[in-house]
Amino acid sequence: MFKKSIVLTLTAVFLVGNVFAQDFIQVKGSDTLINLVQRLAEVYMEYHPNTAIAVTGGGSGVGIASLIANRVQIADASRPMKAKEKTAAKENGVVPYEIVVGIDGISVIVNGDLAVNDLTVEEIGQIFRGNVTNWKEVGGPDLMISLYGRQANSGTYVFFQEHVLAKKDYSQRMKRMNGNAQIVEGIIADKSGIGYVGVGYVYDDKGNVRDGLKVLNVAPDANSEPVTPLVAENVKSGKYPISRALFQYINGMPKGAVKDFITFELGPEGQKIVEEMSFYPVAGEYSENNKKAGF
Repeated sequence: MFKKSIVLTLTAVFLVGNVFAQDFIQVKGSDTLINLVQRLAEVYMEYHPNTAIAVTGGGSGVGIASLIANRVQIADASRPMKAKEKTAAKENGVVPYEIVVGIDGISVIVNGDLAVNDLTVEEIGQIFRGNVTNWKEVGGPDLMISLYGRQANSGTYVFFQEHVLAKKDYSQRMKRMNGNAQIVEGIIADKSGIGYVGVGYVYDDKGNVRDGLKVLNVAPDANSEPVTPLVAENVKSGKYPISRALFQYINGMPKGAVKDFITFELGPEGQKIVEEMSFYPVAGEYSENNKKAGF
């Protein structure tokens, strides 16, 4: 599996070659999903030159807010919509339909030279809450821990806070980065750093874990075996304890170009791209979830 480096985020870029497009789809939201959905859009537009798709980021919260305000056709989100967001949507006449386009194992990463390989979910939570501040407290070297995380509008920030920090506050010492790529670069340059990113961001273009980076094995508790998110079955089965669905939200039952694009994403070629971008294809209960939205 490999992740292509795609950094095109401006609407104008996606309109090149589609100047006379009859259909226009605007997608906005999750930084975790942006590279994946940009790649899906590129391939889809090769088959459908009369459709232009603009994919931009900003965070899951920004994407969902844009859908609620009827400014986009698709909101990318690396977390489920909140109850208050669904209420706001209903008040604005928007009926959110939920689709799962892939599965992610949030990867806890450290510098490649750090002598730590395994942690429990509780230990990771203690580190990011600021209760553990030195690597020697979890079996590592006598070195102060540097924290790298996301900003509050990120779905990954919210998911990690709820499922790893037990809904408690992050440490004030955590560096809040704009995206997954910034966290990866920060960790590679910082021998005491620890961060969390979508699994698709740990690989280089050859499908190897990036030089200078280590992906930790994570155990659900002290009595369980640590497992890696780099093995697909660990994530899809839920054995890896920080697994999640990657969502898209639309307004109402899909139709026209929006339905056609999502059908492509969930079809064999789209799901192959999901794997090529180092995420995992939709399976099990998530497939059943998609049927409720008409897929």
